[in-house]
Amino acid sequence: MIISRTPFRISFFGGGTDYPSWYLTHGGSVLSTSIDKYCYITCRTLPPFFEHRFRVVYGITEECKYVDEIRHPAVRETLKFLDIQKGLELHHDGDLPGRSGMGSSSSFTVGLLHSLYAYKGIMPSKRQLAMESIFIEQEMIKENVGSQDQVCAAFGGLNRIDFSNKGQIDVEALTLSTERIKELESHLMLFYTGVKRTASKIVEGYSNDLIKKEKVMLQMKKIVDHGVDILNESTDICRFGELLHKSWELKKQVSNAISNDHIDNLYLRARAAGAIGGKITGAGGGGFLLLFVPPEKQFRVREALSQYIHVPFNFERSGSQIIFYEPEKIDYSVAENDRAKREIKMFRELDDVQTHKIKKLV
Repeated sequence: MIISRTPFRISFFGGGTDYPSWYLTHGGSVLSTSIDKYCYITCRTLPPFFEHRFRVVYGITEECKYVDEIRHPAVRETLKFLDIQKGLELHHDGDLPGRSGMGSSSSFTVGLLHSLYAYKGIMPSKRQLAMESIFIEQEMIKENVGSQDQVCAAFGGLNRIDFSNKGQIDVEALTLSTERIKELESHLMLFYTGVKRTASKIVEGYSNDLIKKEKVMLQMKKIVDHGVDILNESTDICRFGELLHKSWELKKQVSNAISNDHIDNLYLRARAAGAIGGKITGAGGGGFLLLFVPPEKQFRVREALSQYIHVPFNFERSGSQIIFYEPEKIDYSVAENDRAKREIKMFRELDDVQTHKIKKLV
């Protein structure tokens, strides 16, 4: 049995510039961090005593005989990518809900890929996990997603991620003091709005038009430099919150789908209670509201948003990990081969029956 643990993420600045439709022309930059909320994937060999060969549990349960029958796109395509035909059982559990702007779909893909590599006895690098997950999501599944979530989930930590117009992705960890990181963490609050949405659908309406928003997008990319400078300098950390507010106001200009009256009202209430800045995590439209609030004013913000779930969190630095690995004690390969032979024999017998019927008709 194998269990992988892969973090979710928060993107501070530069979201949107990590889409290939933008950065392959203009380049892109993102400042983001992984947090101590995780996606867990459990993987084990499925004993050959069942009619199905694959069992996938992720809110619903799928029991399938062949990879192509699996409805979950990330599971189906990742199994294809690694050419896994042997019977498997996969379980997914998450600390946060999906479709909430925390990079959950990419954390799932990275964690699944990591688990399956471990299943094959291979230890991939963090870069390999990130780049192959990007390929699976963008090229195999054809999801309209960016390239930052997979990198953040695989690498972990507080990073500046740069995307070149040649497709190169560079990850630079911010080397901040423990005190500076704790200072930033202590000013951040996360609230669940209760609104689920699919990021690819939100982005679908504007990702191909990012070039038309060139002026705004270039400003959003430039803000990453300012954010990094603020964290590296011994200046007032509240400048980071002011920059979050500026970035959020810019991002809303990209598309009407990024915010709505409900989100705007929540943000205004939080600002009135003492929040300096904030944003909706991910592509927008719902999910989690990230706020920058001085510690002495956080109780007022919690009161103002008391009907919403407040989620305390900290940064994490490990990225995707295999947290449990126990090799199979029983070799089911002989039974698997026997089952395959039985299936081939059954199909041949069916073919013979059909051929006999046709001959009789003729």
